Amino acid sequence: MKKISLFVLFALGINLAQGQNSRIPSSVRDVEKKVDSVLALMTLEEKIGQLVQYNGSWDLTGPASNMDARQKEENIKNGRVGSMLNVLSVEATNHAQKLVMENSRLKIPMMFGYDVIHGYKTIFPVPLGETASWDMEAAEESARIAALESVAHGVNWTFSPMIDISRDARWGRIMEGSGEDPYLTSKVAVAKVNGYQGNDLANPHTIAATAKHFVGYGFAEAGRDYNTVHIGENELHNTLLPPFKAAADAGVATVMNAFNDIDGTPATGHKVLQRDVLKGDWNWDGFIVSDWASISEMIDHGFARDRKHAAEIALKAGSDMDMEGGAYEVGLKELVEEGNLDESLIDDSVKRILRIKFKMGLFEDPYRYSNPETIKSISYEDHRKVARDIARKSIVLLKNENNVLPLASTVKNIAVIGPLADDKDTPIGNWRGQGEANSAVSVLEGVRNAAGKDVNVTYAKGADLGMGERSFLMPLKINKTDTSGFAEAVEVARKADLVVMALGEDAFQSGEGRSQVNIGLAGVQQELLKAIREVNENIVLVLINGRPLEISKASEEVPAVLVAWQLGSESGNAIADVLFGNYNPSGKLPVSFPRAVGQEPLYYNQKNTGRPYSAEHVTYSAYTDEKNDALYPFGFGLSYTTFEYGEPQLSAKEITVSGNLEVRVNLKNTGKVKGREVVQLYIRDLVASTTRPVKELKDFQLVDLEPGESKTVTFTIEEPMLQFYSANKKWEAEAGEFEVMTGGNSRDLKKTTFTLKK
Repeated sequence: MKKISLFVLFALGINLAQGQNSRIPSSVRDVEKKVDSVLALMTLEEKIGQLVQYNGSWDLTGPASNMDARQKEENIKNGRVGSMLNVLSVEATNHAQKLVMENSRLKIPMMFGYDVIHGYKTIFPVPLGETASWDMEAAEESARIAALESVAHGVNWTFSPMIDISRDARWGRIMEGSGEDPYLTSKVAVAKVNGYQGNDLANPHTIAATAKHFVGYGFAEAGRDYNTVHIGENELHNTLLPPFKAAADAGVATVMNAFNDIDGTPATGHKVLQRDVLKGDWNWDGFIVSDWASISEMIDHGFARDRKHAAEIALKAGSDMDMEGGAYEVGLKELVEEGNLDESLIDDSVKRILRIKFKMGLFEDPYRYSNPETIKSISYEDHRKVARDIARKSIVLLKNENNVLPLASTVKNIAVIGPLADDKDTPIGNWRGQGEANSAVSVLEGVRNAAGKDVNVTYAKGADLGMGERSFLMPLKINKTDTSGFAEAVEVARKADLVVMALGEDAFQSGEGRSQVNIGLAGVQQELLKAIREVNENIVLVLINGRPLEISKASEEVPAVLVAWQLGSESGNAIADVLFGNYNPSGKLPVSFPRAVGQEPLYYNQKNTGRPYSAEHVTYSAYTDEKNDALYPFGFGLSYTTFEYGEPQLSAKEITVSGNLEVRVNLKNTGKVKGREVVQLYIRDLVASTTRPVKELKDFQLVDLEPGESKTVTFTIEEPMLQFYSANKKWEAEAGEFEVMTGGNSRDLKKTTFTLKK
């Protein structure tokens, strides 16, 4: 066994004492020298140990390990564990770190990861909902707060953001991402990475971020979680990879690979994607962590014979750390000794992990993220104020006939009805970190808080949505028969001036493993809505949901619809802010809402096909029983005011490779209240070496206008904006004609054309 000398430690400038506050040098060269020096001291067993991650509690996100706690502790003491997940408290992480620092030979500190998806203690809107704000400053701020609360509880690494593009509302995990568009998701990816990591990973108030799942997870066949993915090279590069490239360029510390296979190769064992593209072409220097046991799951895929074989495949493909798979610690040493695996591949993975640990400052102070004083600097009250503001920015107004909203002063009797009306848990959503169960402000509470003493607020549940036990690991049993509460709800509605109906999804209807073939209002909710409408047509439908829902019938039957997602801790207050006009809704859909589930997967940036829509005959690309387009398209969202768009004006009709042109569009607030509009820019490449979408989002701006105020919104188009992964198998822009479109959503657009000259 190699021995480590005090001289080497001093030469490295490494101080392992607790509480040391001096910072490691920021230069890449110094970090690389330290990484190489530590690597040179390590035995093969110690190297493999850095590639192993253990679960530290029963907060499972996959099958439990068969290894007993005593054996895990011994391996940690021997320096054979590089990181842990689900170790959740300053005391717990401090204890676990001491096992390494006081017992192992080299004293290489561990990282502590957790699924901090939309908040740690303070819960923000589910990611799909937050994306509806189109507010990147808000997205970054919620990540910054989540990071601060995480480190206050010992966590220094989050498995977020999830930046899988998904076009299928049946996929339960769509709630965890940012929707169907590569550009919007790329913007969110950068905002989240910046929010979690700040500009210095060694800052003890930041955490390492993880871009996941690399890649294709959101394209699972039939919307069924973990399912196979069929995708071509063109769509892979043009649709799925751009958000990951954006995250890599933003310096994301880690990337998590995916459960699915892509065209026959499991993502965890995909060398082209992991080693060639991510680490090679993109020159990204972080490390890849597997998803929970995804390395060992290659056995079930039929791609590996056993865990040893799975370890060989994954390591050669570029997967650096094995999360609870048990494959690396079982197979790697023997593979090297047999000559079936070059130790240099292990060295590369170890260097990547050590690099991140040095950047995080863990070698200077292994306990810097286990500081009990950090929590004293947190104002949870201030964090909830931010959560409320972000929540109301995320609400999307889909329909508002006869200006039912905001609620008029003449409305004196409000009935709040529905299975989710007084639900304080569903708004927290799935993947809720350490958010306390039943701690959210309910819709009923929010309405009562905002109504004032002159307004009478009554309540009736009407029906239960789910039945029996609710948990992360259990499927939700839906109530499909019990309508015994209808009569009370009908009587309450009959006496009201207006009904606020809170319908939608339970927190555990969407999320991992929550794929559904039906995405309408589950159970007896549609029947309840019908019963209420028969006695009172003045209904505001408030949807509490984690995914796009099929609400065609419900939308026809009510004058007003709000998509309130699962908005987090301050959900009810944020919804009430919008209902009563204290906040003018400005959210826009990040994903299309279908007319029928049979349209799924559904997305705005489709191809034209050789037979685009025609009303003259049936032999075109359409349905015979439903329209092609969405009920509510990507980018759609109304306001309490109205906006008038002028025609887009170009500064020139041609652009060169080195030049640019400006697109100017006049926007006017033609209503009576101040409002925010998300002005969207789309481009279409009319003729190219591969077929291109009918439109693609390329830019957007958030514009605030007073009543009657106008503003000229300016976008700049440059050649990189026109690039795509071409038939030449590279990113390039091709000469030719382009359409440029501007408007408030992906359907209602005004357009003009320009030409790229090369």
